[in-house]
Amino acid sequence: MLDRRQELNIQWQKFLDGLLLAAALWGAHRLRFEGMPIGPFADRPIAPFPEFQWLLFVVAPFGPFLLGLQGFYLQTLHKPLWRAAAQVVRSGLWLALLVAACAYLLRLSVPSRAVMPLFAMLASAVLLTRERLTSHWMRRRAASLAMREPVILAGTRADTEHFRASLTEDQRSQVDIVAEFDLAHQPVAELTTALHTHAVSRVIFAGGHSALNKLQEAIAACEVEGVEAWLTVDFIRTSIARPAVDLFGSSPMLVFRTTPEVSWALLLKAVMDRVGAAVGLVLGAPLFAVIALLIKCTSPGPVFFRQERGGLRGRPFTLYKFRSMHSDAAMHQAELEAFNEMSGPVFKLSSDPRVTALGRWLRKTSLDELPQLWNVLRGDMSLVGPRPLPLYELAKISSGAERRRLSMKPGLTCLWQVSGRSDVRSFQEWVRLDLQYIDQWSLRLDLLLLLRTIPVVLLGRGAH
Repeated sequence: MLDRRQELNIQWQKFLDGLLLAAALWGAHRLRFEGMPIGPFADRPIAPFPEFQWLLFVVAPFGPFLLGLQGFYLQTLHKPLWRAAAQVVRSGLWLALLVAACAYLLRLSVPSRAVMPLFAMLASAVLLTRERLTSHWMRRRAASLAMREPVILAGTRADTEHFRASLTEDQRSQVDIVAEFDLAHQPVAELTTALHTHAVSRVIFAGGHSALNKLQEAIAACEVEGVEAWLTVDFIRTSIARPAVDLFGSSPMLVFRTTPEVSWALLLKAVMDRVGAAVGLVLGAPLFAVIALLIKCTSPGPVFFRQERGGLRGRPFTLYKFRSMHSDAAMHQAELEAFNEMSGPVFKLSSDPRVTALGRWLRKTSLDELPQLWNVLRGDMSLVGPRPLPLYELAKISSGAERRRLSMKPGLTCLWQVSGRSDVRSFQEWVRLDLQYIDQWSLRLDLLLLLRTIPVVLLGRGAH
């Protein structure tokens, strides 16, 4: 997680804390309203919650803002509990002054003074609990290499050593430097090989002032691969599209991005994927059972077909489909290679003799793809994205531009799906459609492709 993602994480924490503060205010009112004994006011009835609602417009937005001013959302990894508590107390005092000012200037009232001390105690408890849980999660992330983002560090030996030494403990918890590339002595082809081997999403270039020509060549290699290039230099002359300025710690960097940058829209896409997949699996469970029974009754073999495919950055994952071929189909693949109807590394055959009678109908209606909702729920795939290729086909791709389709998570449907699927005979055209999707991505485009997929599936257009 680099700084832009950290900024989004802080924004999410502030939003969550605003909800927690609102819930704490409601809870404090409920405790007092239900007659919880509190000093001399225990037996006195209080006004209903609507009389207190104006406080929500103060505590929910301004509470997280004041916490942020006290540094509550910074240095979470190793922050002691006493420091977090002190920040909450100081923020609470400022919030109390703000409430008092609003009540005085706007002539508002707090019908029960006992609600506010209760609110202070509940709010402190829930905020510190949330902060401790976040701190625990970040420590687990720091301790586990699997939870860190793998990156490649490139530059001269002196520059990379200086960069490593400058990293703070929080920064070290965010990234795992899986490989180093010596900009002065190694050919750029070795960097390309490292990108394929380690499946990273970005390369950090430390310095590089003494090898600008080599640096430009290395950035170009990242560009065609769809991998972000982060530079610690202040500027560089380049014609690469969509440059952006970002920060890693205090180091300014130029980012040359050919994929959508981390944003709330991209996070919403991930939420839509999980929710959509969960709903689809629940609603489709009866249909799944019927299809599974038909497969078992019509041909010997397992119900599901499992295959290792290349996911985001080429990382392998197990893809699930309803089996539409005879169980020995893989043994006859080589015999049919001469009849391949798709150019490039992909194998497509419209009248594949290995497909069962039921399988032809499943493929025509795309029902064989439904188990991939489980892949979407697991996070291996998205509802919309480039279709994933088998690993043996992925290994045949030599062009970096073709591999750039791996820079976004694979999906159930894509531009290729709604453009005729098997009617698209050229792999280059397939890649062109995938790169068009990546370059023009938006939530609106995802929703449009999902809507366009429905008639394509119902009519069976382009499916074999």
